[in-house]
Amino acid sequence: MDTTILSSLLVLLQMICVIVVVAYLLTRSRFFPDVLDGHPAVKVQVLLVLVFGALSVYGTVAGVEFMGAIINIRDLGPMLAGLLGGPCVGLGAGLIGAIYRMSLGGFTVYSCSLATVLAGLFGGLIWLANKRKFAGITVAVLFAVLMEGLHMILTIAISRPFDQALALVQTISIPMIVANAAGMFVFAFIVENLKNERKMQAERDTLVREIERKNAELAIAAEIQQSFLPDTIPPIPGFDVAGRSVMAKEVGGDFFDVVPLEVIPIDKSRVGVMIAGVSGKGIPAALFMALSRIVIRVNASWYPDRPADAIRDANKIITADSRAGMFVTLFYGILDTEQKSLTYVNAGHNPPFLCHAADGSFEELPLTGIAVGVQMDANYGSETRKLVTGDILVLYTDGITEAENAGLEMYGEERLRSIIGRSRNAGARDIITAILGDVKVFSGEHPQSDDITLMVIRVE
Repeated sequence: MDTTILSSLLVLLQMICVIVVVAYLLTRSRFFPDVLDGHPAVKVQVLLVLVFGALSVYGTVAGVEFMGAIINIRDLGPMLAGLLGGPCVGLGAGLIGAIYRMSLGGFTVYSCSLATVLAGLFGGLIWLANKRKFAGITVAVLFAVLMEGLHMILTIAISRPFDQALALVQTISIPMIVANAAGMFVFAFIVENLKNERKMQAERDTLVREIERKNAELAIAAEIQQSFLPDTIPPIPGFDVAGRSVMAKEVGGDFFDVVPLEVIPIDKSRVGVMIAGVSGKGIPAALFMALSRIVIRVNASWYPDRPADAIRDANKIITADSRAGMFVTLFYGILDTEQKSLTYVNAGHNPPFLCHAADGSFEELPLTGIAVGVQMDANYGSETRKLVTGDILVLYTDGITEAENAGLEMYGEERLRSIIGRSRNAGARDIITAILGDVKVFSGEHPQSDDITLMVIRVE
C-alpha cells in the first residue's frame, strides 16, 4: 500500500476526532471531577483503564498499515490514562493496548508494545510529579511529542531488519508525532476548559455565599438601625407628632428622635425632637449615625432646657471621634407643652418649614450653627418660636427636596411647601403620607438616591 505522509496524517486526524468525542463525554461524566481532584476511587480507576485501553486498541485497529507496521495513535490512550489517573491507570491502559498489539505480530511488535506500556507509565509519573493533578496543555503536548520520539527510537533500536525499521521511521515519524500531539492538545484543551469552568463555578459559589452573608449582615444592621428609630412616638400633650425614615439602601445615615422615650426624662413639660442626616450613605453613615444619636441624646439629658449647650458639647465629642471627615447636620428643638413654644438649634440642617395656622404662610427656621463634627470649638446659638393651635412644623432631610425624576429635575422646596399647604388640615401622620406620596409620584420609576426622613409636628 503506497501511503504518503500527508494521507497518513489525515487518517490519523480522523481517528483523533473519534477519540476526542469519547474523551469529551468522559470529562462530562459525574465522576470526572474526582479525577481532576486527584482522588479517583478504585472503580473509577478501573473504568479509566478500560476506556483508555479500548481507545488504545481503537488507535491500532483504525491505523494504516505500512511496510509491515501500523501507523497509529495507539499510545495516546495510555498517555491520557496516566496523565489523568496515575501510574496504575496508565500501565493498565498501556497493557491492554500492548497485548492487542502483540497479537498482531510484525517486525515492530516488541518496540511498539513496549512504547505503549511506557506511554502509560510515564504519563502516570508526570501525574505524580504534578501532585496528582493533570499537568496542563504545554506539558501534555510536550510529553506526547517526546513519547512518540521515544517510540521511534525504540523502533530503530529493537526492530529488525534495521534498514526496514529506519525506512519505516523516516516515513511515519512525522505523522505519528503530529497526530498524537494534536490529539493530546485537543484533549488537554478540553480538560483545561473544564478546570476553568469548575474554578469559575467555585468563584461564583463563593461570591454568592459572600453576597448572601453580607445581605444577612445588612438585614441585621438594618433591623438594629430601625430599632434606633421610635416605633411609636409617645403622646405629647398639645402636639401631634409623627416621623418616618425611608432609606435609599439597607442602612443609611438619616434619623429622627424624640427625647425622652422611657429612659431619659428631660422634664414633664419639655420634650426634645430631633432630625439629622449624616454625610455619606451605607454602613459608614449608619455607624456614624448611631454614634451621633447616642451622644446627642446623652447631652440632651444634661441640658434639659439649653439645647445650644447640648449640641455644643455633643459636637466636641463627635468631632473628636470623627476620623473619616464625616459630619452630621441636625435640627434639635425642645417643645414646651405648657408655653406652647419651640426652642431650637439648627446645626447646618435644611431649615424646617413652619406653616402658620393664621394665614397659611411659611417661615423657615434658619441656621444657628454649623454641622456637627466639622469644627471642635464651634459655637451654637438657639432661637425660640411661639406656636399656636393649627401651626405645622415640618422637619426633613435633603432626600426630599433633592429627589429626582427621570429628567433629573429635583423635587425642590416649592413642591414641598405646596403639598404641606394642601394637606395642612390633616393629622401629622397623614401629612407625612401625603408628602412621601407626592415625592413618589414626582420621581416615578427613577431610583431613590438618598435617604428620606420626615418629622411633622402639628400644634393642637
